[in-house]
Amino acid sequence: MRMDCKVTSFMQDLNSLNVENLKKWFNAESKIWIPPAKEIQGDSRILALFRAIFRKYETIEWRESEIFSLGKGRFFYETVSLGNMKGKGFYTNNICTVIAFTECGKIKLLSDYFKDTSCF
Repeated sequence: MRMDCKVTSFMQDLNSLNVENLKKWFNAESKIWIPPAKEIQGDSRILALFRAIFRKYETIEWRESEIFSLGKGRFFYETVSLGNMKGKGFYTNNICTVIAFTECGKIKLLSDYFKDTSCF
């Protein structure tokens, strides 16, 4: 599988809103930084973060628009995130993400940058 296809595959698993589908992407060395949380490391902590994120929403969907290769298994991609936050109503945001994969396809680093942080 081409590395840029890994971004699309990861996003499909993310959109399933099923943490079980995300397990294959992370290991003990993986790092993730999704504001407003601080950077965390390790698959169990990352999966716990995704569980918490999924619980905040009645519905949530991410649509990646463009994927740019930065070389050496690193990519930059743009996403539109939309859904309904529990108790807060409709949510939409534009996100830029830097993601890096290990040679075996695990996510080494994922870091999000949000256009609108007022909802956090």
